[in-house]
Order: sequence, then structure tokens, then C-alpha cells
Amino acid sequence: MNLLSHYKYVFQMQFLRNAGFLVFMILIQILISIGIVIGFTYLIPVPDKDTILFLATGAPTIILIFTGLVILPQQIGTAKSDGYMEFMRTWPVNRGVILGADTTIWLIITIPGIIASSVVAHLMFSPGYDISWTVIPALLMIALTSIGVGYGFSYLLSPTASLALSQVIVFGALMFSPVNFPMERLPEWLQALHEILPIYSMAEIMRASLAASTFEATAGNYINLMIWCVLGYGGAIYILNKK
Repeated sequence: MNLLSHYKYVFQMQFLRNAGFLVFMILIQILISIGIVIGFTYLIPVPDKDTILFLATGAPTIILIFTGLVILPQQIGTAKSDGYMEFMRTWPVNRGVILGADTTIWLIITIPGIIASSVVAHLMFSPGYDISWTVIPALLMIALTSIGVGYGFSYLLSPTASLALSQVIVFGALMFSPVNFPMERLPEWLQALHEILPIYSMAEIMRASLAASTFEATAGNYINLMIWCVLGYGGAIYILNKK
């Protein structure tokens, strides 16, 4: 069997195993994305145009973070506990093919939530989208980084530890990460931390792609994501190959 046949086989195995859960997750992500765009405006008495634009461009980033750094680790933790991880190690396929097929599935389930949040924000608030040609590469880069990092720490840590870390990440991403608000509002020590962690770079690249006339991403943001993406996938492949 060649790599394409291996990929098709693994994709079918993983999709059939998780089909029901994936449909449920698509619905949850649509609700979350719309909730961020609409619900967060209730926290602000009179939301201005800049605030709406931050929420509208931040919701897709939250969806990708939620998928790769929260839901995926929980699924892998379940696979470890059920013995499915050991079963995957017996498959006569390249370990990169396993991650590639899984990544495709997770990419697919993020699309409805991203589209829903963007359409709802545009229809309700007209936030001032100015979509750049970089939007597709940006979405892929953010998604791959989020999924790659999720793979990395969920394969490295025990199911309990990866579950605990995923909960910290979702809380931190919603409340203490400059995704839905400017970086300048955070304490200096937290700003310095976000310069290293990938979440701020994800948000900057997403904003620059959806509202190119208002926001701009730096080369450092792209380099940051590339480093985290390589570390995540590299670590996951190493652990999968480990006897």
C-alpha cells in the first residue's frame, strides 16, 4: 500500500470511530462561536466598533484553540485509557499518516463554527471586515499549530494531566489571552509571556487576515507559530514511534 492508500484507510478508521462525537462537536462549536460574538457584547454597556471587530475576529481563533488545545487532548486521553493508542501503534502505516488523517478530520469540524461566527457578526454588527488573500493560509497555519501543540502535550502527558492542562488553556484563552481584546490591557509580565506562547500570535494573524486595513501581523508572529507547530507534531510523532 502507498501513502495515499494508508491515508485513506486511517482517515476512514478514525472518522467512523468518532463520527457521532464529531457531529456533536460541530454543533457545539457553532454555538460557542456565535456566543462569543453576541454574548460578550452584553458585558460591555455600549460596545464600540473596535470592540465588535475584536470579538468578530477573535471568535474564529477561539474555535481553533478550543478544537486543537481542548477537545483533541480530551479525545486522545480517552484513546489512551481505552487502549486505542496502543492499537494504533500496531498499524503498519507511517506515524505521520496517522497524524495527517486525524488533522484533516479536526480541520473539517472547525469550518462550520468559523463560517457561522463570521456570518452572524457581519449580519448583526457589520464590524468592518477587510478580508486579505492571506486568510486561508492563516487559518491553516493557526489550525495546524493549535492541533500540533494539542497532539504534542496530550501524547506526552497522562490523560489526567492533559485534561487538566486543556481546562487551564480554555480558561486562559477566554479570559487572560489577548484574543478578544488588545494586548495592552494585560499586565506587563503576562504580555511578555504571550510573546512566547502561540495564542497571541494566532490572534494577531487571524485579525490581520480578516481585517487587513485595521490590524497587521509581524513576521515574528508567523515564526512563533511555525516553531510551536514543528515542536507539537515532532513530539507527537516521536512518542508514537516510541516502543
